[in-house]
Amino acid sequence: MAVRQQSEGLCESLAVEDYCIQPMVDASPPKWHLAHTSWFFETFLLKPYVAGYQPFHPQYEYLFNSYYNGIGSPFPRARRGLLSRPTVAEVYEYRQHVDAAMAELCQQADADSRADVLLRLELGVHHEQQHQELLLTDLKYNLGHNPLFPPYRMDLAAGDGAATEALPLSFTEIAGGVVSVGSGGDGFSFDNELPRHEVLLSDFALADRLVTNGEYRQFIEAGGYRNAELWLSDGWAWLESSRQHGAGAADGGLGDGGPLYWRQIGDSLCEYRLSGLQPVDPLTPVTHVSFYEADAYARWAGARLPREQEWEHAAGGERVLGNFVESQRLHPAPARAGRLAQMFGDVWEWTASPYGAYPGYQPLPGTLGEYNGKFMSNQLVLRGGSCATPADHMRASYRNFFYPSDRWQFTGIRLAADR
Repeated sequence: MAVRQQSEGLCESLAVEDYCIQPMVDASPPKWHLAHTSWFFETFLLKPYVAGYQPFHPQYEYLFNSYYNGIGSPFPRARRGLLSRPTVAEVYEYRQHVDAAMAELCQQADADSRADVLLRLELGVHHEQQHQELLLTDLKYNLGHNPLFPPYRMDLAAGDGAATEALPLSFTEIAGGVVSVGSGGDGFSFDNELPRHEVLLSDFALADRLVTNGEYRQFIEAGGYRNAELWLSDGWAWLESSRQHGAGAADGGLGDGGPLYWRQIGDSLCEYRLSGLQPVDPLTPVTHVSFYEADAYARWAGARLPREQEWEHAAGGERVLGNFVESQRLHPAPARAGRLAQMFGDVWEWTASPYGAYPGYQPLPGTLGEYNGKFMSNQLVLRGGSCATPADHMRASYRNFFYPSDRWQFTGIRLAADR
């Protein structure tokens, strides 16, 4: 119930008009996120485990299905923002209906079904936390592309312990060898984190902090977006296409290109945050860059991006502490000094690893097997969580994944090097 209430709490500052906007195909309206997370509990728990359960609306199974073809043909994703009905009020009634039925199921699940109910319940809670993050980033895409640059909230925290001067970039040397990666089974994990297995790593080094706005601006000013030698072929094609169509890396009036929310306003270089339009802080980690941009920057800097196994091996000994959604900042905090600082929170860190199955991977049985396994193609792994991630949702083995051109999530850069 705390997770369910958190989703609604994220919407408290919204006007009713905000609930219905779908700013691009990859994003969804807040109203849809609130309904889909309820659909998940209704579909995978209430219908199979509550005798005589009456769905709130017979068409919601079709309307709020995301991609589960085993359930049926979903309503087209690109048209989610075209529906004025159900109303926002009806979506909240739907949530109340599902919550009441879930409370009853949790109290009355019989011994034979209890283990399955608990497994699906825990998965549903983590699924809703994923959509909480998507809700924020989808809202940011909407508001950040509005010429008025309206803030999502005016009361967001500025953060503590801000750096006052640029920190030198240092690297921590990490010994390779045969190491174990993947979930160790101590607590919840998604199926794509399993099974835990051994990999052979060479010695490597990992940067002690994230790449900052100031450093990324140097890359831009040095002609990084004009030097094809720095870019993967697909990345250069993406960059050229965005220039031709006035979108992608070349939007915002920056000329050659830059992070998604950077804007040239008169003589000032600004970025849109969920607190509104702000001057670009050179000491804050750069965010909302694609894998292509992260990879090109790493080449320009004489380094590379870490492999996901390297990142997890390095992070395994670190506490899961950082600037998460609970900080009420909703933006990366300025870089901090120290060994492997900011491994968790602030920004999702691009890795050079394609998203694929671990050796011996087994998807969840039945339709739930569509949760992760069907997406193991043409995407890259990101690690560490972001300033929009719930803290108790994160662990060192967590594998996020997006397409290499995606930038609307809080994505950033940590450098690595061979040794």
